[in-house]
Amino acid sequence: MVHLTVTPESALAVEPVKIKACGLPPHQIVTIRAWLKDDRGEMFYSRAFYRSDNEGKVDLQQSPATGGDYHGVHPMGLFWSLKPVTPYFRLIKRDVMGSPFEIHLELYSQLELNAMPECPPNATACLRRWYVAPGVQRLQVREGRLRGALFIPPGKKLCCCEGPFQGVIDLFGGAGRLLEFRSSLLASCGFATLALAYFAYEDLPKTLNYLDLKYFEEAAQFLSSHPKFATCHQETKRLVLLCNYALEASWIRKTALQL
Repeated sequence: MVHLTVTPESALAVEPVKIKACGLPPHQIVTIRAWLKDDRGEMFYSRAFYRSDNEGKVDLQQSPATGGDYHGVHPMGLFWSLKPVTPYFRLIKRDVMGSPFEIHLELYSQLELNAMPECPPNATACLRRWYVAPGVQRLQVREGRLRGALFIPPGKKLCCCEGPFQGVIDLFGGAGRLLEFRSSLLASCGFATLALAYFAYEDLPKTLNYLDLKYFEEAAQFLSSHPKFATCHQETKRLVLLCNYALEASWIRKTALQL
């Protein structure tokens, strides 16, 4: 009987998982497909073709993909190659605290060329990819004109945040709004992270036509003065400089695209 397994079945989105198939005829070409629906119900999918070994097994840690969305040995290839059914949609986790991405895996014991197969798979598996670790706290930030979300790591004891922690200010480029999935993962890895919005969010400017760098200095000062942030004067200066460099790079890129 054909089996498809994934371990662990629940993990952070940055953690590797192991995908294996067994019970296949030796040297058979198979298709392994992954799909999910994002928070808005948009579907993303990927697929790769594999050849089973002498024992009728496929192990993505060792078996090379012979085609599909990638070639060669890529244990996490089915995840980073996910693409939208609707063109130009981007896979973004918006509800980082409330729910994981549920990724469905399907095994077809033949070369399946259809993006949306009509025949049922020979085996299936499902895993949950979380964007926040147990114990991480999310604090909404509305401090003066600052808008964002502060993520505090759980520390050694999941029931309480100990700290202080090293700090990161997370800025996205020209996307606008408040995007938190990277900050929640950084906090899950032990960094006090401020996801900072700076336009197209709440009462912030609607566009990126004007940028006040003092806003980012205020963000650095806010984070460096937080009791969960391990800081010194040099760390505060470094945060300010990183904010300036990031925004200057974003501004240069935006200007260049308009030329």
